[in-house]
Amino acid sequence: MKKVFLIPLLSVVLIITANMKAVAQDAAAILLKVDNIINAPKDQLLSTTITIFDKASKQSVRTMDMKQKGSDKRLVKFLTPSDQKGIGFLSLPNDNMTVYLPAFGKTRKIASSVKNSKFAGTDFSYEDMEAKKYSAKWIPKLTTTANGHYVLELTPKSGIITDYSKLIMYVRTADNYPVKIEHYDKSGKLYKVLTDNNIVKIGGYTIAKELVMEDKKNGTKTKMTITSAKFDNGFKDDLFCERELIK
Repeated sequence: MKKVFLIPLLSVVLIITANMKAVAQDAAAILLKVDNIINAPKDQLLSTTITIFDKASKQSVRTMDMKQKGSDKRLVKFLTPSDQKGIGFLSLPNDNMTVYLPAFGKTRKIASSVKNSKFAGTDFSYEDMEAKKYSAKWIPKLTTTANGHYVLELTPKSGIITDYSKLIMYVRTADNYPVKIEHYDKSGKLYKVLTDNNIVKIGGYTIAKELVMEDKKNGTKTKMTITSAKFDNGFKDDLFCERELIK
């Protein structure tokens, strides 16, 4: 009897294994498409209005410009209000992040241990603000497909330093654009939720004109509204340096 059931049982095991590999490959392919669509422009210049809501829903407003080239170079500068003007952030490959605070007149490297710190009082951390490819740092698992969305569970790759134990990413099946990312802390509790709203096409590229980061622990949130977007400006690599950061 054992010989009779051996071949069918082996076939079932092989089918299950093949299906698991196919799902893993599908998840990796989806995440790669996410990276490709959000980093599609050769470079981009985004003018933004940032609205910070405290626990009592009191608002404070700032403006900033963000320049990015490819998927791994980003330069951010605050324009208003006067007490925030000149604050800058530079993100380069290999977790190389630098902040500039005009009040101190010098730049400071962001250590991996403090990447989870709030960026200039917003609900975005330095890790949230860096230019990146998700597929380079996270292992995806496709948990379900429902209501026009892929749901991916992302866990950090070996050696990746992050404040998040996992991300749950909701991706539109129609165009592979991410519309929501849930961020979970080291204990596995929901920490922050990033929602992309007002998703439109500008110059042939898909972009969310409003991003809202909600801190579920502290009851605060930050809304980033893109007021102007320009793509393929011909930015040179040497634009993304500390010299430009302190200008």
